[in-house]
Amino acid sequence: MNWTLEVVVVPVADVDRAKEFYADRLGFMVDHDTRISDDVRIVQLTPPGSGCSVVIGRGAVPDMTPGSLKGLQLVVPDVEAAHAELVKNGVTVSDVQVVGENPRPTPHPLDNVGFVFFDDPDGNSWAVQQISSRA
Repeated sequence: MNWTLEVVVVPVADVDRAKEFYADRLGFMVDHDTRISDDVRIVQLTPPGSGCSVVIGRGAVPDMTPGSLKGLQLVVPDVEAAHAELVKNGVTVSDVQVVGENPRPTPHPLDNVGFVFFDDPDGNSWAVQQISSRA
């Protein structure tokens, strides 16, 4: 049996501000922006190439403190290119960091250990890890 993670709810204070950040600065695809009423809105966004989406909203999403989600992680084949794209799009992002030692030899020295870190406007924290191929 396959168990797939499809959606992660990201708690935000301002849905429009968060939607702009995730869509325009990170390049996530807006799957839908559903306004059920003045008090209920659900926005689903998916990172390019991902099978898992994020949901932001108000009213119909779990009640979590905005900015309380820590440790979300994206994986890219080239962390230096991802860093350059984030900077170009106005995201405050850490420099590329090497975290630990590579557990297996790869032709790319940043594989598995190359990371950058950033927060969304509410303080939810994200890591971006380089993995160019899987064993």
